[in-house]
Amino acid sequence: MERKPEPVKKKVLGRGLAALLPGPAERDVEFLRIPVTRILAGGNQPRRTFSPEELSNLVESVREKGILQPVLVRPAEGGYELVAGERRLRAAQAAGVETIPAIVKKLSDRESLEAAVVENVQREDLNAIDLAQAYSRLVQEFSLSQEEIARRVGKDRATVANTLRLLKLPAPVRQAVVDGRLSAGHARALLQAPPERLQSIFEAVLRKGLSVREVEGLCQAGKEKPAGRKARRPDPHVQDLEEKLSRRGGTRVRIRGTAKKGRIEVSYFSEGEFSRLCDLLFGGR
Repeated sequence: MERKPEPVKKKVLGRGLAALLPGPAERDVEFLRIPVTRILAGGNQPRRTFSPEELSNLVESVREKGILQPVLVRPAEGGYELVAGERRLRAAQAAGVETIPAIVKKLSDRESLEAAVVENVQREDLNAIDLAQAYSRLVQEFSLSQEEIARRVGKDRATVANTLRLLKLPAPVRQAVVDGRLSAGHARALLQAPPERLQSIFEAVLRKGLSVREVEGLCQAGKEKPAGRKARRPDPHVQDLEEKLSRRGGTRVRIRGTAKKGRIEVSYFSEGEFSRLCDLLFGGR
């Protein structure tokens, strides 16, 4: 006979999950104990990779202490769909636990993805590529701007933008981040590499264990500096005329241009000096 959800009251929530719920933050929230077999894996889970070692440690903890923090689910046909807490659910399944504490919320697809991203960001559970792909889904599927995403996950817009840029890296580089062989900082540095040198720099990072600063240096080395305007040599006749006009007017005078076309700039630094220059130019009229 299938077990029905059992209501449980006055249990303590962790900060991460409490932040996902609307209304004032409360430490005492009612939740249900739901049979593990009735919870289906959700399609909006942003986390794609799990460390076997971390999961094994969590399984042992679940066997010893049980699930201490509820998962978040939403109603679905035949049971519930997981929104946040996939590691806890997997650990409960592996540990042979029959029921798991859960909070049930009616959430749209977008709200479900947002909630999953927020919880994983707060727990720092996502690698940079999984996080970038989650952000990209919010942009592509739900038309959220980078500013809206930043506001929902508690980050600044620049951080969201820089994370999304990681998806421009080649597949082998992205996979190295997912596997933990390359840090997010190294990946961001590689974004600066010239396309023709990116692969060789990436291989050097893995082979030599280069620091982020060293990677940045390699990416910048050999880049052509933008050609600036050649400094034009001053015309000595123009310089001489500037000096004569400055002495005559008792202020700084600059000539911009050539004898054929340009402008003369006369500087003044007070109302009295302005009046004096006007009198000089107009002959005291």
